[in-house]
Amino acid sequence: MAAQSKTVEENTARALFSFDNSYARDLTDMYLRVNPTPVAAPRLIVFNTKLAGDLGLEEAAPEKDLAAIFSGNALPSGAEPLAMAYAGHQFGHFVPQLGDGRAILLGEVIDRHGARRDIQLKGGGPTPFSRRGDGRAALGPVLREYIVSEAMHALGIPATRALAAVLTGERVQRETGKPGAVFTRVAASHIRVGTFQFFAARGDTGSVKRLADHAIDRHYPEAKQAERPYAAFLDAVMERQARLIAQWMGVGFIHGVMNTDNMTISGETIDFGPCAFLDNYHPNKVFSSIDEYGRYAYSNQSVIAQWNLARLAETLLPLLDADEVKALDLANEMIGAFPGRFERHWLDAMRRKLGLLSAEEGDEALVKVWLALLLDNNMDFTIAFRRLVSSRKRMEERDSFRSLFTDIAAFDGWISGWQARLAREPQSAEARALLMRQSNPARIPRNHRVEEVIRAAEDAGDFVPFHEMLAAIAQPYVSKAEFAKYELAPEAGEEVTRTFCGT
Repeated sequence: MAAQSKTVEENTARALFSFDNSYARDLTDMYLRVNPTPVAAPRLIVFNTKLAGDLGLEEAAPEKDLAAIFSGNALPSGAEPLAMAYAGHQFGHFVPQLGDGRAILLGEVIDRHGARRDIQLKGGGPTPFSRRGDGRAALGPVLREYIVSEAMHALGIPATRALAAVLTGERVQRETGKPGAVFTRVAASHIRVGTFQFFAARGDTGSVKRLADHAIDRHYPEAKQAERPYAAFLDAVMERQARLIAQWMGVGFIHGVMNTDNMTISGETIDFGPCAFLDNYHPNKVFSSIDEYGRYAYSNQSVIAQWNLARLAETLLPLLDADEVKALDLANEMIGAFPGRFERHWLDAMRRKLGLLSAEEGDEALVKVWLALLLDNNMDFTIAFRRLVSSRKRMEERDSFRSLFTDIAAFDGWISGWQARLAREPQSAEARALLMRQSNPARIPRNHRVEEVIRAAEDAGDFVPFHEMLAAIAQPYVSKAEFAKYELAPEAGEEVTRTFCGT
């Protein structure tokens, strides 16, 4: 692919990170070179010093240098900025060329744990894949992604991370003029199902193979030893996605845009656009303003994951077996097993939320009756599970919780069955209580609180609520009095029923 360059300031005098850019080095025809476009007046909003340390930041840098680097005004030594090519099914419709239209990969580092991590700017300016877009990001979506990605990490769910957010000193035009910002994302990699689709759609099996080999080396080296390495690779991706979606479901997370270009090969959650967390439980809940038909509703996420993985399997067919019929049979068999795999992870997650460390045949029914109670009584998903933790021992807590249900008899019947099930657990009551506290967050980044943060920053330039929310979500499983308001469901009139993409 042809290269493209833009003028930026001279590199910083010293290296900020020790880059080792394998994607740029090994897959030279799978991206386009492009430098970030400088901005008018970069100002640092936040810098994740702990994550920077994990990434091997060599020394503390002045704030103005950080603002220049993470706005794209200056390139750290060793960076090789590029825009990755990929395609994707967007709401079921295939688009053969998408690519990084406003994201620029600076390079890769080996972190202090020996893992390879991408460092990418979002909102760094137009690229050859921008499709007439401005390549920029508005402040609101940058703050949302920073909050939710760090919340997911704190919840123990694999996700891309937030390294920095910078104001650009410029306005971007969306539905109205908005303050511009740049977000720095850290990922295990940015290889997506859509990356494979880009080359498969062009009949370029050689590139699909080189991409698969790169992904195996980077994420699944054990697959190289398998009798069928590419089948082992597909199986490993499926396993991580099954576990990931089950973890989403366990905290009430709705991604909102599970297009194939938003599903990573690494198994990390990526692209926090119109995402949201459940308040009141409803299996068909949708927040995304562009999901008119509920394709990516809460309860449909595992179905869509299977559909996306089938698209990945299609790209790998020539690698699975030289015989087309055998390759198709193998792929169908593997993809057909995904629902059972997901259900096992989902049930394990729900067992932990109910304090169950062992497995019994009736556990699925126990979970589903509880969820039906939450639905019928319009109960808040996070609070209901958390109150089970506190009501186990304290009768007054249980009575208070019980009074929230309109069908008291149904509640009492379920509680009685749950307690009988707990009594059959071999572990101590203390161990079960600890498991529940570690599996049921007290705080999630509730939609109305995120919107409050965005409004304060956009309307008044006030980032105090943003930093307070970051502190509140840092230890989501520990209830703290100073963060009590973040543990509350929205009052009437506070609910956020629609969320929006940042593009």
